[in-house]
Amino acid sequence: MAKAAGCAAKLNPATLDRILRKLPPQSDPNVLVGFDTNDDAGIYQLDENLALVQTVDFFTPIVDDPHLFGQIAAANALSDVYAMGGRPISALSIVGFPEKADPAILEEIIRGGLCKMNEAQCSVIGGHSIRNEDMLFGYAVTGVIDPQRVWRNVGARAGDVLLFTKPLGTGVITTALKKNEAEPEALAAAIAAMTTLNSAAAAALRQVQEKYPIANPIHAVTDVTGFSLLGHAREMALGDSASGIAPVSLEIDHAKFMYFPGAFAAARAGHISGGLKNNRAFIAECAAFETSVSAEYQDLLFDPQTSGGLLISISRDAADDALATLAQHKVAAQIVGCVLPKRTPLISII
Repeated sequence: MAKAAGCAAKLNPATLDRILRKLPPQSDPNVLVGFDTNDDAGIYQLDENLALVQTVDFFTPIVDDPHLFGQIAAANALSDVYAMGGRPISALSIVGFPEKADPAILEEIIRGGLCKMNEAQCSVIGGHSIRNEDMLFGYAVTGVIDPQRVWRNVGARAGDVLLFTKPLGTGVITTALKKNEAEPEALAAAIAAMTTLNSAAAAALRQVQEKYPIANPIHAVTDVTGFSLLGHAREMALGDSASGIAPVSLEIDHAKFMYFPGAFAAARAGHISGGLKNNRAFIAECAAFETSVSAEYQDLLFDPQTSGGLLISISRDAADDALATLAQHKVAAQIVGCVLPKRTPLISII
């Protein structure tokens, strides 16, 4: 029932980039993070010690089981709040459902989403639904955060190392699923990751942050979703001139990532989504691959992820501590690259 599955259904990033650049700037001083840097969520300050984290995320089915689809949609929407360092507190559901479809399917989708929201201790307090030919589900999520402890997707500093949680490859695996060609082991691994909240990873990073009260070692965080690992890395590298955050360059080692079992084979078999092609067209000029990086691994770095992992830019001297703390929270993570002074190309993949 899905022409494009999950976060691979996102609009072309080039189209969005052109539109957002034309919009007028906002002047509300309480907007700490808006749409200017394509961050994971917006931050609106209420007082000296409290700010709201707000995000919205919905998409088309990415798996066949409706209960699992609801879980994945909820985990994906919550992830934006965790990526900012916030704590989700409430959510509004967003539903598009075909008028003649079986209502039992919708019930299972909503139940699945509620299951994950309950796990996150985030209350679903309402929502909105429409009749729609394409099935859609997701949430608008509100969280809270200390305005002095916000993680943004910009702020990476030369000398930092890059950490990443969760494997890559949900896009190629679920594209294979649409063709009934997904390997059971690959699909099971992808579903397990997509239904895993990023709450434990965020809690581990906050624990590391608290150990360094004077100089926060966590300089940038983003969750990797539909615009791919390289798309979100590009946003991290570009900086934010309005905030005085200078651009940097990233060096990424493709061999350091975890990949889902069957992901490489799915890429080799040509299970390439339209979203992957859009990502490559938009990002290719910023990224340079060494000749040793095969076409399959290049595809996986452009692959749209759904409910993906966190990409973290952290001081080198705190990286081992962060990896150990993440492991204590049962979160697998690796050092996958480093941050360099700005140069050409913006992103180098070795």
